[in-house]
This record gives sequence, C-alpha cells and structure tokens, in this order.
Amino acid sequence: MRNNLKLILLTALASLVCATSAVGQTQPTAPDNSKYILTPPAPDTPRINSARVFGVRPKAEFRYTIAATGIRPMTFSAEGLPKGLKLDSESGIITGVLRKAGTYHVTLRAKNALGEAERDLRIVVGEDILLTPPMGWNSWNCWGGAVSQEKVLSSAKAMVDKGLVNYGWTYINIDDGWQGVRGGKYNAIQPNDKFPDIKGLVDELHSMGLKAGIYSAPWVATYQGHIGTQCDNPEGKYDWVEKGVCDENYKLKDPKGKLHSGYFRYHGAYSFAEADAKQWADWGIDYLKYDWNPNDYYYTKEMADALRATGRDIALSISGSDPFALAHSWRELTQCWRTTDDIFDTWSSIMRIGFGPQDRWPAFSGPGHWADADMLVVGMVGWGANLHYTRLTPDEQYTHISLWSLFSSPMLIGCDIAQMDDFTLSLLCNHEVNDIMQDPLGMRAVPYFRGDGYVVYVKILENGNLAVGLFNTSTKPQKIGFTPRTLGLWSKEITVRDVWRQKDVAKIGPRERYEEEIAPHGCSLLIVSPPNTMDKIVDKPYVIKQ
Repeated sequence: MRNNLKLILLTALASLVCATSAVGQTQPTAPDNSKYILTPPAPDTPRINSARVFGVRPKAEFRYTIAATGIRPMTFSAEGLPKGLKLDSESGIITGVLRKAGTYHVTLRAKNALGEAERDLRIVVGEDILLTPPMGWNSWNCWGGAVSQEKVLSSAKAMVDKGLVNYGWTYINIDDGWQGVRGGKYNAIQPNDKFPDIKGLVDELHSMGLKAGIYSAPWVATYQGHIGTQCDNPEGKYDWVEKGVCDENYKLKDPKGKLHSGYFRYHGAYSFAEADAKQWADWGIDYLKYDWNPNDYYYTKEMADALRATGRDIALSISGSDPFALAHSWRELTQCWRTTDDIFDTWSSIMRIGFGPQDRWPAFSGPGHWADADMLVVGMVGWGANLHYTRLTPDEQYTHISLWSLFSSPMLIGCDIAQMDDFTLSLLCNHEVNDIMQDPLGMRAVPYFRGDGYVVYVKILENGNLAVGLFNTSTKPQKIGFTPRTLGLWSKEITVRDVWRQKDVAKIGPRERYEEEIAPHGCSLLIVSPPNTMDKIVDKPYVIKQ
C-alpha cells in the first residue's frame, strides 16, 4: 500500500513536470519550425503502425502493444493468436507465454467508428529477440546524471499523451544515475532516493503499453561514479561509500578534482552480474544498457549469460564505441552494440558518426542484432538540468532521422518528450519512415554512390522495394539523383515515392534519371518500386528476316 501511494504521488508529480519540465527551473522554448513539417497528419481512420515481426524466447514473458493511430475509442482483435497469448481489446496489449519454438502468423485488426485496419504480424519463438531495432527513449541526452523517477514518468506519460506510443515507440530507458548501494534479496544494486519505487515504476510503464530499461557497467563504478557490477570484496562494499566520499545519492564525489578516473573505472575482483540480473528480472526490466570501454568478450558474455539465465527476455545493449575486430562477438552475444563514441547535437557530430563509420557494419547487423549509431539529438536536449533546443537545423534533423532509419539503427529519443514541439513530433511520427527502419528483412543501407559533397544510400526492403536516401553533405545546394537501372531495377515503369511527404513524385522508365535539388546538409528519402519480377522470364527468339 505504501509503494502504491508513492507511485500515485510520483505520477501526479510527473504530470506537473510535464507542464513545467525541470522543477523550479525555467526551460527554453522550441523555435517555431512548423513551416518545415513535411509529414502529413495521421487520418482519423485506424492505421496499425507497430512492427510486423516480433521475437520471443520459449517460456519467456510475451508483451507486445498494437500501435495504431486514429480517433478513439478503438478496439483491437487478433486472428490466429497462438494458445498461451491473450489480447486486451481496449489497450491492444498482447501478453502471455509461448512454450514451444516456432513461427506463428497473426492478423492484427484495429477498429473505430470510421473504419477498420489490419496488419500481419509474424511471431517467432526462438533464441533471437529484438527482431526489429528498438524504438524508445533514453534519459541521458536529456537529463544526464540529474535523472529521477518523476522525470522518467514525465517522459513516459508524454510518450503516451503525444501519441508516440501509437507509432511503435516503446522503451523508456533509465541511464546512469539511478544506483544506490547493494542490498535486497540478491545483494544487488538498489536504487537511490531519486528512484523510490522502481518496481512500481516498471509496472506503471507496462500498464501504459511501454517497456522499461536500465543502466549499468562491469566496472566497480560507472562513468558517473555510481556503483557498478564489479566490486573489490565479496560483500559488495565500496570504499568511497564506506568512507563517505559520495553525495546523498551514493555518487563518488571528488571536490578537489584529484582523483584519476582509474580510481574507479576498473574491473573488480568480484562480479555481481548474476545478482544484478536477477534483481532486474524481478523488477520486470526489459532492456539493459551496459557501458564501458574498451568493450571485451569476457564481460559481455558474463552479462549475456546472466540475463539469459533469469528466464526473462532482457535485451542487452553494450555501449562504448565497440571494437570492430569483435564484431562477430557482438552479433553472437548482444542485441545492440554501439558503433561510435557519444553523439552531440552538431552537424560535425552527425557527419562524423553518420557518413563513413556506419558503412563497416552491414555484414553483422540484422534481425536480433543491431549496430547502434547512438541516441537521437532532436528536440530539447542538454545532458543535465539545463536544456536547450537542438543545434541541428531542420534540414540536418531530416538527415539525422533518415540516416538512422536507413541504417536500421536503434532509435532512442534523447530529448525531454514533455517539451516536444510539433516539428520534432513530425520527425518521429512518420509511419513510412519508421517502416523503413523497422523493415523485417533488417538489411542495413549501403553507400551506392559517393561523390564530392554527396552520398546516395540504398537499402533493400523485405518486399523487394528499395529505400533510397539522397544526402547533400556540402554547404551549397546541389542536384543528386539516380537511374533505376543502375540500382538493378528494370520494370517498364518505376514509381518514386517521397517518404517524408508520403506521396508519389515521379513515374519514370528504368533508364530515365530521377533527380532533386537537395539543400545544404539536407536529404530526400525515397521508396523506389516495384521490385523486379520473381516470375520466370521467357525471352522471344530474334527472328532474322530474309
């Protein structure tokens, strides 16, 4: 009862935080970028936007939310739902347990007063989870170490209230700053006073159709100086806590700035990976960000095994510019791995991360195993208590989201969702853009053409269509294009569709050139169709006339 009361109070406080953002602080307002909005508003009729494939391990808890836009009330149904699963017809949340490996084909339906929509869902019961890249939110690029339970609830509530959940945005991930000291049933990391009821928080997220993530590191302390999975003694006691060299939230403090990072960023003699994994499973955690550098096989496998042993599907995402030489190991052990160091809201950061380094990973990235280009830097960001609107221009933001979609990178929103403006919302709530990122084939785009100040990326989709991105990396407008034949398409008539505007913009022959003038640092994201025929081609013989 006491925990329930705490959660009620925190939820009320979260509503206040949604209106005022950081408590007691004046936050900046977003610029009016409404003239740059390209995404059409969603129709009032139903449209299902959630992933078309979902992976779960045998005997693990199944949780899937049918994401759908359209006016409410709306009811949901599912044809072919396997035994062991049940659907809440009002919320669209499917839960249960599937005990045997196999593949199930389900037809999802959403209905309101104006119509009905349906979408196929393939449920795969096996060893792989996260068969499409995760979509959600992470606290770091917004709140940094100032994260708290009420701020997390604020973003979760805003994800629902602003309709992001209706486009498949699912994860609410707590980054560094939640940790207290060891204790409890497993002598695992317990939360500090900023997170008085993590179990209650997770239950609340699940009831909203969302999932919960958490953060740790295989050092004795994390980057922020909170305790990690390792320790120098079997009791799990940390000297800076014992000596009081920490703040009220058990974060190591160094008032004179004399402590070298090596004082706490190292692997200890004793591991509590198994204990921590059990605690997270008991709380109902769905996602772990595990953060250290350099990443290595041993500690990655240790945590992967610990999470797997809990019987709960907890996605493992390792962070820290993961070494390419171990790419095969990241695919074997993790669901997501970082390909770069930290992102920032500048064009130089987008250039450094987006154009070049991502081209190394297509051979390893795919369903269940995703190369991660880092979190999104749109909207109100700040890495602490004082936020600012992203320094990326509107064109640069379109490039940012288009690239990450073509790369099938995990998409974790980094801003304060409660302060999200309409332009930022339009970037994240375009179902055609999201479908490119969530395509079940899971192929990563490759640079098909590259020249002076431009790159053309191409991604093959499950239905055989091509997603094509035209990117201008220069400071001047320039025309960029392609001919379908050079992409390998030979249908007599090719349709070019502008994905951001959600409309067809050209009908051309296979040898005709399609071209657009692209703004500096801007892009165009296209779908080129139809795919080549799969039927047998019967050629007519050439007849020589006498």
